[in-house]
Amino acid sequence: MGEPAVHVAELRRVFKVPEREAGLRASVRSLFHRRHREVRAVDGISFDIAPGEIVGFLGPNGAGKTTTLKMLAGLLHPTGGEVGVLGEVPSRRRPAYLRRMSLIMGNRNQLQWDLPATDSFELNRAIYQVPVAEFRRTRDELVELLDLGELVTKPVRNLSLGERMKVELAAALLHSPEVLFLDEPTLGLDITMQKRIRAFVAEYNRRHGASVLLTSHYMADVEALCQRVIVIDHGKILFDGDLAALASSLAAYKEVGVTLSGPDADLSAYGEVRTRDGDRVTLRVPRDRTPSVTARLLADHTVLDLTVEDPPIEDVIELLLANVEPAT
Repeated sequence: MGEPAVHVAELRRVFKVPEREAGLRASVRSLFHRRHREVRAVDGISFDIAPGEIVGFLGPNGAGKTTTLKMLAGLLHPTGGEVGVLGEVPSRRRPAYLRRMSLIMGNRNQLQWDLPATDSFELNRAIYQVPVAEFRRTRDELVELLDLGELVTKPVRNLSLGERMKVELAAALLHSPEVLFLDEPTLGLDITMQKRIRAFVAEYNRRHGASVLLTSHYMADVEALCQRVIVIDHGKILFDGDLAALASSLAAYKEVGVTLSGPDADLSAYGEVRTRDGDRVTLRVPRDRTPSVTARLLADHTVLDLTVEDPPIEDVIELLLANVEPAT
């Protein structure tokens, strides 16, 4: 097995946050005797990402996801531990490293607001020293993949949020990075635009073999792109492994969806009724009882459709956060 694209070992980042009580007296006292408390945003995490691998990086707000991505991109210096990306130390910010990676944040803009995106593209070409012929070839490929068309000639301020996110992606990838750190790339986008961004990330990974570390609160992003997930909370890793294994190892139940012919029936004897949408009922059934319950449903009712699935991944992660102690 070759060298990992991303290597993290016992990575830590501690912030010192000033503290003071409310009131004028406390304000005056803090001028002379400032108090601080330590916040362990990232607390000794370790993982590797292989070349070409897409990994979901999940956790609640404040878990340490964005702080980790900023250390991997070189925007923050670690308090301790080791981090290497493509054989480089990110915090050194060497141009040779910066030309091989990209950090894309869904709530941040890099394009000039009053200029068309093409002007910002040219600026990025100069910054990253991309040869003109290579730049034009990559730009045209990105315009095609993202279906940008005339969007790149409009002032950025005239673009919708989804359109702006697409041209932001193109700008961040003009230098053909080998590693992508994606922090909520579909934040605030409608469902159609989310699907387009996901499809683009998958195609970019296929064409260029880029490694991707993705944070997202939209589980559809993760399920569509990632086979492996890392779950973090309070700066510690709770789970690192196969996405399907996360559900099977933690969830002690299945979700059985059933559509019956005829009048509404009371199905509570077969399992916990989770939702009812017209003739469609979703039941939560203990995993070990699923075969017998589905057999009973088929025997007792005229069933038009029946599906058996793992619970939604967001429910599984919520269960993990509620019941699993952070690894030490």
